Amino acid sequence: MSARGLGRRSAWLLLPALALVLDYLSKAWILTRFRPGEVHPVIPGFFNLTLGLNPGAVFGFLADAPAAFRIPFFAVVGIIALGFFGYEFLKEGTSSLQRVALGLIIGGALGNGYDRVLRGAVVDFLDFVFGAWHYWAFNLADSCIVCGALLLGWSIIRPASPQR
Repeated sequence: MSARGLGRRSAWLLLPALALVLDYLSKAWILTRFRPGEVHPVIPGFFNLTLGLNPGAVFGFLADAPAAFRIPFFAVVGIIALGFFGYEFLKEGTSSLQRVALGLIIGGALGNGYDRVLRGAVVDFLDFVFGAWHYWAFNLADSCIVCGALLLGWSIIRPASPQR
């Protein structure tokens, strides 16, 4: 692996850094303007801003687990995931589409990980309602992770381009 190649690939680190910064700034804004549970309709009956603190993971997974289990579990899983995705992100031969996908996943994971370390819970604030169905509140980090996962899946299943 050449130093020049690694240098070009490391420029991609701006993407997860941007995702992390935007997530951090959006959560900082919400935290200064809302109290937990406070709801402000943006598009009545469809989209609200609200402040929720989720000590668990996706959809509140492990939210009720004792902190003595939850905190080390998330730390170990987070470190393993960041190591794996970080390696895939920077390795030679990773396509640009996969780097974008992995960069979004890494940035989102870092954003939610930062919350867990700093606050013991993830800050959620984007709240959607679809008719009688009320979706779980989420944040920009979650959006980055989901969009990155969809892009990564698409990059894996799409037909390979012919080599030039």
